[in-house]
Amino acid sequence: MKEYQTITEISGPLVYAEVDEPIGYDEIVEIETAQGKTLRGQVLESADGVVAIQVFEGTSGIDQKASVRFLGETMKMPVTEDLLGRVLDGSGRPIDDGPEIVPEERQDIVGAAINPYSREYPEEFIETGVSAIDGMNTLVRGQKLPIFSSSGQPHSELAMQIARQASVPEEESDGGEGSEFAVIFGAMGITQEEANEFMEDFERTGALERSVVFMNLADDPAVERTVTPRMVLTTAEYLAFEKDYHVLVILTDMTNYCEALREIGAAREEVPGRRGYPGYMYTDLAQLYERAGRIEGREGSVTQIPILTMPGDDDTHPIPDLTGYITEGQIYVDPDLNSQGLQPPVNVLPSLSRLMDDGIGEGLTRGDHGDVSDQMYAAYAEGEDLRDLVNIVGREALSERDNKYLDFADAFETEFIDQGFQTSRDIEETLEIGWELLSMLPKSELNRVGEEYIEQYYHEEDAEEAVAEAAD
Repeated sequence: MKEYQTITEISGPLVYAEVDEPIGYDEIVEIETAQGKTLRGQVLESADGVVAIQVFEGTSGIDQKASVRFLGETMKMPVTEDLLGRVLDGSGRPIDDGPEIVPEERQDIVGAAINPYSREYPEEFIETGVSAIDGMNTLVRGQKLPIFSSSGQPHSELAMQIARQASVPEEESDGGEGSEFAVIFGAMGITQEEANEFMEDFERTGALERSVVFMNLADDPAVERTVTPRMVLTTAEYLAFEKDYHVLVILTDMTNYCEALREIGAAREEVPGRRGYPGYMYTDLAQLYERAGRIEGREGSVTQIPILTMPGDDDTHPIPDLTGYITEGQIYVDPDLNSQGLQPPVNVLPSLSRLMDDGIGEGLTRGDHGDVSDQMYAAYAEGEDLRDLVNIVGREALSERDNKYLDFADAFETEFIDQGFQTSRDIEETLEIGWELLSMLPKSELNRVGEEYIEQYYHEEDAEEAVAEAAD
């Protein structure tokens, strides 16, 4: 191990130092300031005679008298099953006043890419307890399904709800009996108030016992945000592929992560890409998102729900745009539904789960899940279109059929979507509510559901009640 006192420049979160030997990319660095404080960093760029180091704790206190030591290894995450129930900072150090972590091993945070040949196709349903997701945009084990939100929306409450309610139904597990479920929660750039809310909810509901929480706060160094999701995913991969857990990874907020990438790119004076973000941001995000999946011969799985706030509620912004290319769908948190008081305010029309059809189907006691979902989607979409027409011609000018679709759209939002953040519904309850809503429509309108299911689950009394209400 060599020690240098050759710092030549400090630029934002970066320190430049001269060296007389080859230094590896991503190598871990310790910087000791003149005041005796030791800071950690990582080699970001290595060229002949000079290296660029990003300092995780920020460059405050570093001057040209500081000593730089290169440790000869990349950053590693100490992993053990005992991490469950612990709270760590953004770089993996305990902050919960618990005992020191004794790792079973230390794993490189960059991880190893899953061989496409060894990937198992995601086909098993994960129950989140949220009807708008389970019923209409089903999450599948091994999938990456982001939540698109905007500033001021209750995406944090939705994240907490999923974290405490999510589970893998036993009947959906193919040979994975005994596999346990765990949640790895990675927070990046959140406020202290949000952090307190998360921790209170985890502790109050007991969800912390099966969770590992990583907290990078808004006043923590931005550079640490680039490490946090890699720490999270390394822990998830260890629990999934070595301890056979079904792991759900929740990352919030990916927008703060991308802002950290932009800050580092500006400090390096890189040529910016779209809206000032680095041109390699697509590759960087893909390296994170593609760490979700299942491996043939392993019982465990890693499923991701990244959460991002779209600047200006614009889904063409580079962050949601690139995320949409890489992931298998998206869940939209809608400002209009939120203003109406719906909890959670999920808009199912622009939302999509591309792997939903593979994770659902027959075998449930309420008929074919896909058919019920398709019929509700079509009916709600028609009701939404008719709302625009009502603004022009008034409701009295519409036919009886059209008025039934308008009633369906209203009931769909108030009874199916609006379940509250503290309510968990299993898939049977979600589909039962779906049939109650579909029974508001005449049987002749149910053209996406099999006749045998209509005969079995269509609620004649609900249909008669809907006719009576329309007559009144």
